[in-house]
Amino acid sequence: MAKTKQSGSDKGNTPKLQLEPHQIVVRPLVTEKGVFLSERLNMYSFEVHPQATKTQIKEAVEQLFNVRVKKVRTQNRKGKPRRYRFHRGHTKNWRKAIVELHEDDRISFF
Repeated sequence: MAKTKQSGSDKGNTPKLQLEPHQIVVRPLVTEKGVFLSERLNMYSFEVHPQATKTQIKEAVEQLFNVRVKKVRTQNRKGKPRRYRFHRGHTKNWRKAIVELHEDDRISFF
C-alpha cells in the first residue's frame, strides 16, 4: 500500500469569501491621476475590499455601473506612518483596483 503525502497548504480547496458587489467596491478614487486615466485611457480607479479577487472586482463593477470590463489591475497599498502629538500609529493597508473598460462604455461620477 502506498502512502499519499498531503501538503500542509490547501490553497485550491479554501472557500472564497462571498461578498456583495457594494461590499467589493468600497469607493471610487477621484484624484488627478485617476481623472487623467479616465479621460484619456478609459481606466477607472477604485478602493476595493482587500480579499476581493480580480474576477469578483470585474463582476462587481459590471453590475454596479452597467459597463463592460476588459481588464483589472490591482495593487496592495501599505499604510503610512502617522503621529498625533505623542502617539504614533499608521493608516490602514488597503487595496486599489484600476479597471479598464470597453471603448464604448464610460462611468460618470459627477
